Amino acid sequence: MTDVRPLPTWIALGGAIAIGAMTAIQARINGVLGVRLDDGIVAGLLSFAVGLVLLAVVIPAIPSTRAAAGRLITGIRTRRIPFWMLLGGTCGALTVSTQGLVAGVLGVSLFTVGVVAGQTLHGLLLDRAGFGPSGVVAVTPGRVLGGALALVAVGISLGGDVLSSAPPVLLVLPFLAGAGIAWQAGANGRLAKRVASPIAATLMSFVAGTAVLIVAASLSVAVRGLPRALPAEPWLYIGGLLGFLYILLGAFLVAHTGVLLMSLGSVLGQLSASIVIDVAWPTAGRPALWQLIAMVVVAFTSVVVALPRRRR
Repeated sequence: MTDVRPLPTWIALGGAIAIGAMTAIQARINGVLGVRLDDGIVAGLLSFAVGLVLLAVVIPAIPSTRAAAGRLITGIRTRRIPFWMLLGGTCGALTVSTQGLVAGVLGVSLFTVGVVAGQTLHGLLLDRAGFGPSGVVAVTPGRVLGGALALVAVGISLGGDVLSSAPPVLLVLPFLAGAGIAWQAGANGRLAKRVASPIAATLMSFVAGTAVLIVAASLSVAVRGLPRALPAEPWLYIGGLLGFLYILLGAFLVAHTGVLLMSLGSVLGQLSASIVIDVAWPTAGRPALWQLIAMVVVAFTSVVVALPRRRR
């Protein structure tokens, strides 16, 4: 199999920013669905189920994806694909569940800053360890500074009266989800490279995530009782479509960006989209407007300083 020609940095970064914007939109949709159902885990299960149904329709219709799915099944059966490569979807399950539990209450921006911290720190470590499909990515001073600036954006978002109105425990879950997103990008990227298909890697992600969420939702219903009646608005169920798109795009792009740059680009997209969403559709827990703007400026700077410099 021939090596894939690297994408120009600006195109790969633009894709990462688009992933972040889709994540922010999905967070608000799943957050509202979680509030309406009064069960964020069941909301996450519905989101993943929609994505899995989409894949079940798309994959049989395209010969190349059918072949890739066959390679995936064969690799699992013969154990040529390591078990850990199949677990990216478990991190996706954590992400959508956290969206349902947190984003509808605190707003997308506060949800995002917790994710930012987890993505940045974990992405830096994963690149240094060579976890992503591009192998070991050097931890340059620019990348370290970019990660530090992303954490500064987190600090800005937590200024003022935010912590007094938002229980700290609700920010722990987004941090864990952010770490999971970075790990998921690396695992899915490695799996996509192994089976030569981002769509097959996305399928595995949704299968694993749906399985985990079925168990988690069953436990939630057993403890808390049945959720409220399903809302009638169709837009509340497109979170799974967005998840399908950004997981697929992430599995393709991570080989061109590395885990950290993917994380930083998606951070910029998430924060920018979060401002628009929270200004147009505010919640009680969102930061002040000056905080939102300062977050985006600092996050944008973090992406710029972390960009790899082309040697002449």
